[in-house]
Amino acid sequence: MSKMLEGKVALVTGGSRGAGRGIALELGKAGATVYISGRSLRGATTCDFPGSIDETAEEIRLAGGSAIACRCDHTRDEETEALIGKIRQEQGGLDILVNNVWGLHEFETNMQPKPFWESPLQLWEAMFQRGVRAQIATNRYAIPLMLEKGTGLIVHTTFRDQDKYLGTFYYDLAKNAINRMVFGLAQDLAGTGITAVGVSPGWMRTELVLRVFQTDEDHWREVEALGRTESPHYVGRAVAALAGDRDVRRRNGQVLQAGELAREYGFTDVDGRLIPPFVV
Repeated sequence: MSKMLEGKVALVTGGSRGAGRGIALELGKAGATVYISGRSLRGATTCDFPGSIDETAEEIRLAGGSAIACRCDHTRDEETEALIGKIRQEQGGLDILVNNVWGLHEFETNMQPKPFWESPLQLWEAMFQRGVRAQIATNRYAIPLMLEKGTGLIVHTTFRDQDKYLGTFYYDLAKNAINRMVFGLAQDLAGTGITAVGVSPGWMRTELVLRVFQTDEDHWREVEALGRTESPHYVGRAVAALAGDRDVRRRNGQVLQAGELAREYGFTDVDGRLIPPFVV
């Protein structure tokens, strides 16, 4: 990939694993200086999950990129504010913000559809306090820094499938809240030069998905159920393509699917496949 993002500064929240890691890696490959935030450190990860902000940053640096791992609990506003202050002090600005922080997985890693009344109320905290609100707070502290430059891109990772019910009550509420957040941000940011979009990946072969199916990235093709999956690099390439698009303002307020963006921008997944938009 060309260094189309050379000189740009990015923050990817929740970058220890999954979509956040894939996005951070692809932004780093494209030349951006990437700040990676999260709670998982090498040897001390959330719920002993695989992956950490340190490992993501190290992988970017090994590939010749620039990355800074920053331990941050985005449910603590003071930590989020301090992180943005660090970026201001070290870089003087922020060009790309990827809101990917999400608190569900430490509560439940294998969500099965069930009636609302059979789901624990703690799912609200997991998805709204540690997900939706954490993303709102990051915007609250980051946008003033972006406004100083008068240009930038805000991306929320989310899920969209043509107004279908997403299978579980709280998940459906949370993802649609994020989608509406993107719409609202676009109204408030109109005329500022900052673009807000949502990006919806398909079914990703994240570290936790691979663990559930007792396989790994080298052997996933042996698991029939994973045939429709994509790597986290796919959504990463979608975000990098948007960040490099000089006319990205036309997207303001839209929620876009990684498969749609792959067709438009001409990128593929790591195995060379152009994977169509995921349908529930």
